[in-house]
Amino acid sequence: MHAQPKIGVVGATGAVGTVTLGLLAERGYDHVRAFASGRSAGSRIPFGTDELLVEEATPEALGVGDVDLFLFSVGTSASRELVPVASAAGAICIDKSSAYRLVDGYPLVVPEVNGGRALESLERDRIVANPNCCTIPLTCVLKPLHDEAGLGRVRVSTYQSVSGAGAQRMDTLAHEAPADHDLVMDWTWEGDESDEEAKLRAETRKILELPDLPISATCVRVPVMIGHSEAVWLELERPLTVDEATEILRNAPSVRVLDLPSFPTPAAAAGADEVLVGRIRRDTAAENGIALYLSSDNLRKGAALNAIQIAELLLEGVAAAR
Repeated sequence: MHAQPKIGVVGATGAVGTVTLGLLAERGYDHVRAFASGRSAGSRIPFGTDELLVEEATPEALGVGDVDLFLFSVGTSASRELVPVASAAGAICIDKSSAYRLVDGYPLVVPEVNGGRALESLERDRIVANPNCCTIPLTCVLKPLHDEAGLGRVRVSTYQSVSGAGAQRMDTLAHEAPADHDLVMDWTWEGDESDEEAKLRAETRKILELPDLPISATCVRVPVMIGHSEAVWLELERPLTVDEATEILRNAPSVRVLDLPSFPTPAAAAGADEVLVGRIRRDTAAENGIALYLSSDNLRKGAALNAIQIAELLLEGVAAAR
């Protein structure tokens, strides 16, 4: 039996980092360290039935070489500074920011969709990118349908909770009525498209290895604490009946189909590890069209859980190579 890996969670005091620690504790990992900014260093945070001392995330601390695997949930600039240092010290690095997602040579991984790509990183610098919190559930649903009938075109509208903008926005909503919450679109803009919409398109193409897939996205924030939802319209290359599409998704990994009168909601998805899918129906506006609706916990499968699943794939790969 192999010794447990030494794991570092960078950004441990944030919304995703907190969930990451909870999931690691649930999965029985004992050798875990918490890293965050200097503001949080020296504090203690819960880890299972115990607590962890928060260490400052500096290049010096992450470059010692005494951690086997790092899970990064920090901003892009911090990842660009810290990830290469940790990688150079020999650690596997799974990064949640956009720093590496669309850079050639770095795998962008959803384990149920393209898990084999993660193992390629072991032959290079052991850096794997964790996708956007809407890309992950979307590709979990698109992949099995594409395998069966081919994707011709995708249109998606997202309804994203404030937890996707971080713990501070969650705290703000917690102290306001949803009707009074100022739903700032906290993305940057290139013309009339947000970077969130551009990322959703580019990441989906990379993960599915469909570089020319026509995909159009509209992304908005909604006054919901946790849970992203997406309305999806697909044009398939070959016809599928609604029953066939439903059965394909019912058998897809990490997908749970809800039948009417039940349907996906952020409340139902919160705390769940699966992507909830429902309202699967014929889209009469398109040939071979299928419409569906999904919800997922953006802090779990949309971020922390997906990263841990990548980590476990890589750790298995390392063990198998010994």
